[in-house]
Amino acid sequence: MQRVCTCWFILASMLAATGAVAAETDLVLSCRLDNDLFVALTQSGVAFDRHTTPARAIERAPAGAAVLILADGYPRGRTMVNERSLSEAAGKRLRLYIEYPAAVPGVRIGSPRKTEWERLIVASDAFGEALPSMHILVAPDCHLLPMPAPDPLVVAARVAGFDKAVFGLPEERFPILIEIPDQQLWVATTALSRFVTGRFAPAQDWCALWTHLLAKLCPGAPPVVLRFEPPIRPAFRPADSLPADAERRSIEAAVAWLRDSRLLVDASREAEIHKLLRENVEACPMPGPEAPVGDGSHGILEGFSSVIHYDGSQPQRAVLRADCNAESAMCFAIDAMLNDGGRAGQIGRNLLDYVFFISDMHGGVRGDPKHPAFGLIAWGTISPAWSCANYGDDDARVMLATMMAAACLDSDRWDERLMRALLANLRTTGPLGFRGNRIDIAPLEQHGWRHFHDAERVDPSPHYESYLWACYLWAYRHTGHREFLDKTRTAIRMTVEAYPDKWQWNNELERARMLLCLAWLVRVEDTPEHRGWLKRVADGLLECQDAATGAIAVRLGRTGSGHYLPPTSNAEYGTRETPLIQANGDPASDQLYTTGFALLGLREAVAATGDADLRRAEDRLAAYACRIQVRAPEHPWLNGWWFRAFDFKRWDYWASSADAGWGAWSLEAGWAQAWTVATFALRAKETSLWDLTAKSRIGEHLDAVRAMMAVNAGGPWEATGGKTTGATEPPVAP
Repeated sequence: MQRVCTCWFILASMLAATGAVAAETDLVLSCRLDNDLFVALTQSGVAFDRHTTPARAIERAPAGAAVLILADGYPRGRTMVNERSLSEAAGKRLRLYIEYPAAVPGVRIGSPRKTEWERLIVASDAFGEALPSMHILVAPDCHLLPMPAPDPLVVAARVAGFDKAVFGLPEERFPILIEIPDQQLWVATTALSRFVTGRFAPAQDWCALWTHLLAKLCPGAPPVVLRFEPPIRPAFRPADSLPADAERRSIEAAVAWLRDSRLLVDASREAEIHKLLRENVEACPMPGPEAPVGDGSHGILEGFSSVIHYDGSQPQRAVLRADCNAESAMCFAIDAMLNDGGRAGQIGRNLLDYVFFISDMHGGVRGDPKHPAFGLIAWGTISPAWSCANYGDDDARVMLATMMAAACLDSDRWDERLMRALLANLRTTGPLGFRGNRIDIAPLEQHGWRHFHDAERVDPSPHYESYLWACYLWAYRHTGHREFLDKTRTAIRMTVEAYPDKWQWNNELERARMLLCLAWLVRVEDTPEHRGWLKRVADGLLECQDAATGAIAVRLGRTGSGHYLPPTSNAEYGTRETPLIQANGDPASDQLYTTGFALLGLREAVAATGDADLRRAEDRLAAYACRIQVRAPEHPWLNGWWFRAFDFKRWDYWASSADAGWGAWSLEAGWAQAWTVATFALRAKETSLWDLTAKSRIGEHLDAVRAMMAVNAGGPWEATGGKTTGATEPPVAP
């Protein structure tokens, strides 16, 4: 699929599209053969001359030509153009474009620096409607040269906004593209010609920038249309007809990504990962293609950071999370179910064993019946910042993934551990059915589990609470234990009564998360009232579904907690967790927090009610998820999964990447991305998660696990002679 710049410029070529190089042309490049601009111009049929050195390019250029001296040595080496060549260029009235220069006549250049949270902003009206002033672009990991410029065309700065710097430019900003008219010179303080390799975004906007710049450099030539193939692209265009087996292919690609991404920890790498985690280092480089791939016995890493390096690579997130391990296990188990076993099934088993038996995520104090944390599942392992925490939602998704994986593998191996987790979360849930977002080891030891069991907390926050309610309804179905149902029914009623204005965030994310428990409540108690609750929330979610593409658009609620709101200033960009948009109407969908959860919720709602409108919405969302799955043949560590962000108007991977931990280009080996895979599998089997897991015999373990838990009456751990774990400041988490 080629990206062609066609929106704002007339399709034309500087010469016939033969690709022949003229003996004398108005466009001359000094660059290597692998330069992105060189390749794009060649693919676009543009006639130009190329030389290997700036001096040769200037010497051979005809009078009045444009000479582009590109940054072959970027970022380690700066571009050298000697004074003799510059003098010759002036004498021939050449229009020069120089990238990442070692020197510019009359200009003081500072030492190179790298961007971190800075993005590029159009700071001039020179580009017209295509790229208006304050328009935002991204050149990841931009190495730039600070230099003074009174009126730069493009600058780098830390700004908030989706695709426009809504608060203007901050005082600290750095020129990126400068025009010096009296010298017929354009200077880029970085390597703008690396727009393909460096994964500059949005792709079409960079096409527009280069079209404009080439028009300025070659004023007498027809407009240039750049054709290039981005290395990372969606699987299908919006109007492409999907093959009948598109969802099956999507599952295969996703499982291949889990295997080929080098996230599965091999035994040879485990010590290195553990060392990083003990030092609270959460990022690590991806091992090379020759490195062995793990089999799940040592876990799977969290995913890939949203950070993109100048060469297009992304660091891995070294964290070993319980939810990602279980949800990845579910995906491998799905592959085994659909393909009659194989290595994927064993990897899935190993990953679940890692969570429940091998690591300390369900062991240590959580494996001691005398301890108040008995049965809970840690947020993560090795790192103290992760192993201290017990998130209810994370535990819920571990349990849901284990339910599905066990059904796919036709195994009861993890049933007893699953029952421990269900009862452990239940006894730390208050009488009104709310548990709160997390309960760490230290407060459990300080107060005992009964303190939380008896606390009349009210927390209408579906993101943190609703998947636990789904687990409790599932547990009630298989055990008949009334506490599972009574607490859940009360909490769901109170949450629906608080809808929408009193929900914590009141956004599309919370609506998507709420569908699963509402659908399963209809399964347990099919009443007109419960169906009405489901329809009300589902209708609210579908108000966010884009009519053209089927995407569930990110929406900001009227209320919200302070840590999940858009930046309110440029300085806030990149300082906390945030949505992918700056304002309602920004056309982004969120594959980490919404798409897969909405798809699962719609699937279960359709199975519970048979509602035709919800079925159509489910089908449209499934098609959208198929279309936007990443295709990156040259980058198998990206190919087959989903970035957090997608712009369904540009049809590109784009959004406000202000989130401090999980930005627009992050890939999580779990969360909603994994549930996209799961729902595709349920659709392939023409079933639902409720029905797929109907034969579970987990109820056989209820009495035994309750007896194990009875040894702790719920008091403080210190009072029973236990050792209190020191409090740990909770880090930001999805």
